[in-house]
Order: sequence, then structure tokens, then C-alpha cells
Amino acid sequence: MKTVPSLGTAVKAVGLGLLTAALFAGFAHAEDAPAAAAAAAPALVPNKGDTAWMLISSALVLMMSIPGLALFYGGLVRTKNMLSVLTQVMAIVSMVGVVWVLYGYSIALGDTSGSMVAYIGGFGKVFLKGVDAAATAPTFSNGVVIPELAYMVFQMTFAMITPALIVGAFAERMKFSAVMVFMLLWVTFIYFPIAHWVWAVAAPDDIANAAKALAAATDDAAKTAAQAKLDEVTGAVGWLAGGSASWMGGVGALDFAGGTVVHINAGIAGLIGALMLGKRIGYGKEAMAPHSLTMTMVGAALLWVGWFGFNAGSNLEANGTTALAFVNTMVATAGAALSWLLVEWAVKGKPSLLGMASGAVAGLVAVTPASGFAGVMGSLVLGLLVSPLCLFFVSTVKNKLGYDDALDVFGVHCIGGIFGALMTGILVNPALGGVGITDYTNLTGANAGTYALGPQMIAQLTAVLSTLIWSGVGSAILYKIVDLIIGLRVPVDAEREGLDVAEHGERAYNY
Repeated sequence: MKTVPSLGTAVKAVGLGLLTAALFAGFAHAEDAPAAAAAAAPALVPNKGDTAWMLISSALVLMMSIPGLALFYGGLVRTKNMLSVLTQVMAIVSMVGVVWVLYGYSIALGDTSGSMVAYIGGFGKVFLKGVDAAATAPTFSNGVVIPELAYMVFQMTFAMITPALIVGAFAERMKFSAVMVFMLLWVTFIYFPIAHWVWAVAAPDDIANAAKALAAATDDAAKTAAQAKLDEVTGAVGWLAGGSASWMGGVGALDFAGGTVVHINAGIAGLIGALMLGKRIGYGKEAMAPHSLTMTMVGAALLWVGWFGFNAGSNLEANGTTALAFVNTMVATAGAALSWLLVEWAVKGKPSLLGMASGAVAGLVAVTPASGFAGVMGSLVLGLLVSPLCLFFVSTVKNKLGYDDALDVFGVHCIGGIFGALMTGILVNPALGGVGITDYTNLTGANAGTYALGPQMIAQLTAVLSTLIWSGVGSAILYKIVDLIIGLRVPVDAEREGLDVAEHGERAYNY
């Protein structure tokens, strides 16, 4: 019997794979017509509070991209490239939004039919076929649904921001046309499959009902059939659920809000891009200081606020776990910002705003996979520890190896994401204040699963390595394809002039 998904595999994704148009609460009996078959009860109705929270969360995550990420990145580049970064971020967000409703939602999360379901979804919901105001998607709780449109647009905002994160690694030197073509290929062949593997898992109601049927089976034939159904439901999709993509071997890895899908995924793609494009002209010889730390601070603040939608919204409901994810996000980020400030102050002699802003982002990244699993004190420790690690990578490691990750996408997002993913496997432990493992064969959804450190850490490490390999190798291939077709890098003269004028014919500042 395959392992049922833990809370981590179902929390974010429970409604993503096996979306149902109607979930039945029971059967009504016909008192006046005993010979008639029992009629099905009406479909479950979304709670208005849950619906409102999901729509608010979607808006908050969008705010993380534009204006949050755009201003954060824009302030970090030189004046002559400010507008190019703003343009890239907004263009990527817009393009991915269109792609998502055309086919992205269907192949990533909306359709789990077909023989390739362990690797990629189907095309049953292209152009959002069947996704209307009446359609619902299950959450991670038994008997709870939200409008599918609300779920679809929430996941759209995740797809929008993830590729936009990558541009920071090769800022100030890549052609706009190459950026757009690469990002179109990247979300299609890298992001959508990974999102499918992580989040397109069975709904808790389907798991619970299959387990209930197995328990009620009275003969061998019925038990065999029921066991097969339970295996099908719990292992149909998702390598994090221990499903049929056994080539990755991940069983029960925990990722509440996208540490693997978003941050490790984008971070390693950014590093590969920085290496393949090469260093900026004058890197290591000329001053390349941020042109506006004021804008970077504003961007970081917007990211912090928007991240509550990112993490707490990933619970898909408005309940106690939502509050836990919210508080964990607040505490870990505050701890990480303070930690970076103090460590940098001790090492360099002066506390910096850039360091504090970088620490806040590192804390947000690290707590993302752990936000719904760790206790509050565990999240504080996570935040305090991630900043020294990321600081070491963005300064010592980057300087030692000499790669030009312009805005430290790898050092903050990938390293912070890896640390957070691994620490999630530790902090979920109830003995450390974590929520424990949920057994979804239990109709009450009680945390009845068995936590074991060794197997859990193996699962977390497998998830990390699988993401690094798929995104790293896949991104390298896509960069090379784009380079062969249209070229990746702008001409030397254009880079010296600045991409604002050379690529867009505009200036961020007219003075």
C-alpha cells in the first residue's frame, strides 16, 4: 500500500489534481417513496469567507510581482537599466497570465487525465474549459470547497512571479526578446511540470472515501478492488505524494507554499543563466552599486506584505492553519531581517539597509515551505539562521567563484529555499512545536500520521535534488536553444549605453 499524502502534499495542492465538479455530502432518503433510489445531496457550497480570502490572497501575490519585485530589482540595478528591469518583470507577468488561462492551468493543475499524469497534466481544461462560476475545487479539509476560478487565479499569480524572479540573475545584459522567448519556454517545460509534480495530488475527500471503502469491504474481491482504488487515489500523481513518478523517489515531502516550485526552481535557473551569459562588462572592475536603495526598500516592504497572501493563502481556507502560516511568515521574516543586519554589522562594521532588506527576503523564502508546518518558535529560529547562510553565499561564495549573479537570485532564493525545505522536515516535528503529519485516510483530518526524522529528511532532500536537476539541466537546454535562435546577450555597445535606451528607447529618469 502506498503512503498517503501528508499535510504537506495536500495542503497547497489538494484541490489541484483531481478537481471535482461536485462533492457529495451524503445521500438523502425518500421517506414517502421507500422503493426509490436514494437521491444525492446538493453539491458542497464554498464558504464566502474562504472565497474572499483567496481572492484577497491572489491580489496580494500579484502585488509581490508588480510593483514589489519590480521595484526591489529596479532599485538594485544601475540607473541606465532601471526601466529595462521594470519592463521585463511586467511583461513576464502579463505573458504568463495569458499562457496560464490558455493551457498552463490545464497541464499543471487542472487536468490529471492521461497516461503521462505522473509527469504532466492533460489538455482537458485548455482555454479554461469547464472552469466557470459554478465549478468548485476542494481544499485540504474534508468537505470544504472553494470556487475553482478563485483557485485558478491564485495559482496564476504563483506562475507569474516565479519566472520574473529569474531576471535578477542576468540583469543588465540579456536581450528583451531573448528574455521573453526563454520565459515562455521555461514556464511551459520547467515550471508547469514541477507544479504538477508537487501540487497535483488527490483531494483529502477522495483519499478518505477510498480508505473508508477499504475498511468496509467484507470479502477478498471487494478488499482487492478497494485497495486498488486507494492506491490509485493516493499514488495517481505527484512525486511528492509518493506517486507514480517513482523515478524521482520523493515520498511525502513537505512544501506548504512553494519552496521547491518557486524559489529553488527560479534560483537555480537564474544561476545557470548568469553562468551562460557571462559577467557584465566591467564586473569586478567598475562600481555597480544599486542606484536607488529607497526603491529597493519599498519593493522589499511590498514583498513582505504580499507574502502573507503567498503563504497564508496557500492554505486555501481561512482558519487556524491560515493564521499559523501568517504568523510564521511575520516572525521568520522579522528574525531574518534582524539577523542579517546584526551579522553584517559585526562583519563589515556598519549596518546596512540593503542587508536588512535582503535578510527580509531570505526569511520570506525560507519560511515558505515551512509556514504551515512549523511552530512559531521554530519559524523564528529558521529566520535567524537563514540570513547568515545567505549572506555567506552572496558575499564569500560568489566572490570566491566569480560568477555574476547580479541581484543574488541564487544566493537568496535558491540557497534560502533549500535551507527552508530541509528545515521544514525538522520543524514539522510535534516535539519541536510543529503540526505533525496528517493522515488523510482519517475522515476527521486529525494529525494521526507518524513522524520519523530520517525518512522525512530523505523525502525533503529528494525534493530539493529533483528540482535542482530538472530546472538546472532543463534551463541550460532552453538557454542554449534561445541563444542559437536569437542570441542571449545584447551587443557590447548596447550594454555600455544601458538597456533602457538600447532595448526600449526610453529612460527611467529624464535628467
